[in-house]
Amino acid sequence: MECGRAAPSARQVTLENEFEIAGRLSGLFDRRQYADSLCYEYPFAVASSLPLSTMSPFTFVLVFLLAVLDVAWAVGNVPHILQDHVRRQVLQNAANGIPASTNGSTIVSISLAKDLQTYYALLSVGNISFRVGLDTASSDLWLFSSNCASSACKSSPKYPLSYDSPSFVSVNGNATTFNVSYADTSMASGFIAMERVNFTNLSLSNQAFGLMNSSNITFVDQVSGIMGLSFARLSTINSLASNAAPFFTQLAQQGKLDYPLIGVSLPRNTSTTGSLALGAVDSSVVTNVTNIVWNQVVPFRPFGSESNTSSYLQWAIHLSNISVGTSIITPQPTYPQPNANASIALLDVGTAGIYGPYQDVSRIFSAIDSSRLVDSSTGTWAIPCDTNETMSFTFGGYNFTLLPSDYLIGPVSADPTICLSWPRALPPSSDGIDWQLGSTFLRTVYSIFSYGITSKELPMIGLYPLTPANATALPEASLSSLFSSLSLTVATALPNSLVAAPIYSTPSYIFNTSVPTSVLATNLATSTYAPLFSAMDAAAAGEGSGKFNFSALPQATPSPTQTTLVLTDKSGMVYTTTSVAATPNAVLGEPYGWTSGAGAVRTSITAIALASGLVCLLQWSGMSL
Repeated sequence: MECGRAAPSARQVTLENEFEIAGRLSGLFDRRQYADSLCYEYPFAVASSLPLSTMSPFTFVLVFLLAVLDVAWAVGNVPHILQDHVRRQVLQNAANGIPASTNGSTIVSISLAKDLQTYYALLSVGNISFRVGLDTASSDLWLFSSNCASSACKSSPKYPLSYDSPSFVSVNGNATTFNVSYADTSMASGFIAMERVNFTNLSLSNQAFGLMNSSNITFVDQVSGIMGLSFARLSTINSLASNAAPFFTQLAQQGKLDYPLIGVSLPRNTSTTGSLALGAVDSSVVTNVTNIVWNQVVPFRPFGSESNTSSYLQWAIHLSNISVGTSIITPQPTYPQPNANASIALLDVGTAGIYGPYQDVSRIFSAIDSSRLVDSSTGTWAIPCDTNETMSFTFGGYNFTLLPSDYLIGPVSADPTICLSWPRALPPSSDGIDWQLGSTFLRTVYSIFSYGITSKELPMIGLYPLTPANATALPEASLSSLFSSLSLTVATALPNSLVAAPIYSTPSYIFNTSVPTSVLATNLATSTYAPLFSAMDAAAAGEGSGKFNFSALPQATPSPTQTTLVLTDKSGMVYTTTSVAATPNAVLGEPYGWTSGAGAVRTSITAIALASGLVCLLQWSGMSL
């Protein structure tokens, strides 16, 4: 039923039309199915256009059934009696709080945790839903297990080891130890197992992941672990177990995606959502694919114990220049000789902020009036909050611009006219990655991580600017209001004297410099994919140039966030109301209908009543269960 179309008369509803209605009503499970006018019809709207007195028993029961399922979908509590009789995999996804998707690609919502540190998305492991923090600087998936007794994991939902999941596969009797650590000294340890992992319709059986029994990593908002999205070479699990490649790697190598890429749109605050697209880009954000700036991913030489060839390790690209206002700064790489005098920047969704080498960061703040180093241990600078200087990072010949509202951390409590600022300076890193661009930068772009195709196409990163290159800073009053609304004041006092510049020693370069760095296309996505680029060489495929088949880039549309409800009463009067679309409410860390104590099925009084009512209606209509 399209918006504004007149309701059918009573006698127009034949049995054939009833089946047509059933087909249309089944669209309630696909939240992306809506008209160009964003009209969305609930089963109640269709039911209201059919007078009850003229509705056949079949239609009445059908409408009631689908209405019940719509309510159950919204509350994440689908009765078993309905699950047993409705043969739809999409319904099971809905029961887990996961929206419907098309084959080969999917879009899930990304939310920013209240601590402003973690961007998380929803996935299912087995038939259990979890929130996982997204990380493009690591490759492994891990979750807290129910054996985790550390104080850090107490408030997070955990994978229940006492639950006998039919898709769980033990690895070496759960005796293969898995440890993970991060640059901020956080860590977790546990063991490796295998389970079925789903991102909506994208599913992998026997996916290796970590179950962590101890950790000092504290999440908020019921986040339970990390989903790494980088290359297989970076995976610890892949090096410890057989057939244990990371989730995204397996999707790409098995050809399960429309195209082997990830698209990321990060929300700017906790009250909005972004998107994670697998196999496609989000067409609601990327409205003109010709504006995507493509960059070759940098290959890294082997470690001493690895094979004698270079390969891809991190989502890292070359950084050409940095600009502050009209000042242009040429980056100075820590290891100029092995990296052809090029500075390397890692794009990391899992990092909040921007970090760079002292030799670059100090020159950035030298271009901003009244700036000063206030903490040499963290490499933090303070600048006037009313600065209007823009800051740009140049990739592929394009200047990606940050406004003060992007790079200012917030005013200090001791003096609200002074703000702490990104970037911060870090000691040299032995891997030669000088810059780490986290969410502060990535919120200003739509980022596309293309895995590459074996023998056909190199890994690439596409950056789609969301801020115009000529954008201007917010007025001071608006910026102050923004800081206040987001509670960004930093509780600290500034030093009363100048802080001495830090002195760093440069560690030894960890890669084998006797092996030349070369572009290559092996161990990437399956060669059955048709490449987007016409050639793999640097001139044709990289650094922001090259021939690109724009029409071949898969695009997907996220679920609508607004619904229009159309009601027609018996007199033919049409009523229209607009509301926010229902959001699935997944039960985190627990299989549906399972409790760890007696293993009994939890069935709500509402579910029993709805199921009982359905049985009565079916009996009244002459049908039986």
